[in-house]
Amino acid sequence: MTWARRKISRILDYKMSKLMREDETVQNVANSLSQGTIPDEFVRSEKEQPGITTVQGVQLQVPTIDFSNQDDQTMQRQILEASRDWGMFQIVNHEIPSDLIRELQRVGKEFFELPQEEKDLYAKSPDSTSIEGYGTKLQKEVDGKKGWVDHLFHRIWPPSAIDYEFWPKNPTTYREINQEYAKRMHGVVDKLFKSMSIGLGLDADELKKSSGGDELVYLMKINYYPPCPRPDLALGVVAHTDMSFITILVPNQVPGLQAFRDGHWYDVKYIPNALVIHIGDQMEIVSNGKYKSVLHRTTVSKDETRMSWPVFLEPPSELEVGPHPKLVTADSPAKYKTKKFKDYVYCKLNKIPQ
Repeated sequence: MTWARRKISRILDYKMSKLMREDETVQNVANSLSQGTIPDEFVRSEKEQPGITTVQGVQLQVPTIDFSNQDDQTMQRQILEASRDWGMFQIVNHEIPSDLIRELQRVGKEFFELPQEEKDLYAKSPDSTSIEGYGTKLQKEVDGKKGWVDHLFHRIWPPSAIDYEFWPKNPTTYREINQEYAKRMHGVVDKLFKSMSIGLGLDADELKKSSGGDELVYLMKINYYPPCPRPDLALGVVAHTDMSFITILVPNQVPGLQAFRDGHWYDVKYIPNALVIHIGDQMEIVSNGKYKSVLHRTTVSKDETRMSWPVFLEPPSELEVGPHPKLVTADSPAKYKTKKFKDYVYCKLNKIPQ
């Protein structure tokens, strides 16, 4: 091999090793650490460090809504108030069987416990513009910082939007359980959209139509937060609002969700078997600001693995989303631009002003 070829080879080897370090999973980083240390890229600024910025000893009790309530008007009023004043709430008695949720959690956990080479079969390619797949990088971070989390994204509804290339084949029941979960979620989704539409003074079906109707996309994300030696310094996911219309989330037993309320960060108190609902950016836009997307983040545990299963309810990528015409008046002009959802996502992930 000539000197020039050896030099090119070394450059390529260096670039490849650098790429591998950048794409290294948090799970592997956690397994390689010595006690009490984390790499600098995971250490947040003092303005973000949960050990400094969390209100200690207080759990935020967000509104709880009983979906079995036969008084529709009461339930709709509760959803309206929670969406307007909190941007989040929890649903109990939602008719998604608890054993199905446990199975959803089981197969997700088993996937992340597979050997790395098996998980890598579902990895996102570096040049992919799709959000689907397994990995650790998602959006641009300030100063090259990273979140203490790995994830798996794939769409679970509608059938026309599903790409099974990103659905794990192991565990063998993964596909069956996720399909059943998507079907069971329809009743919750329809009731939420109906109630929130009526709360805005619209017809019961208008909000769902504005979101894409039967083409509304259910995007599943599994978050995997391995134990972290310094949970006081790191964040799983940094402070953000969701890009969705609505996010429906189930966590495992390890707490970690925090919400920003009255200028402070609080731990959110979980209710067993509840669904956690986040109002997302698209709902705030369509409602012309009457409903508020919730600013939230996630912390990590020193000794336990935290996981969560949010499903983001999103419009089709080509759908234009803007304030609903009936909610734009002389007294309440449009507060947001109308744009295709894919353009909104691109701007948000790349920190470009909307």
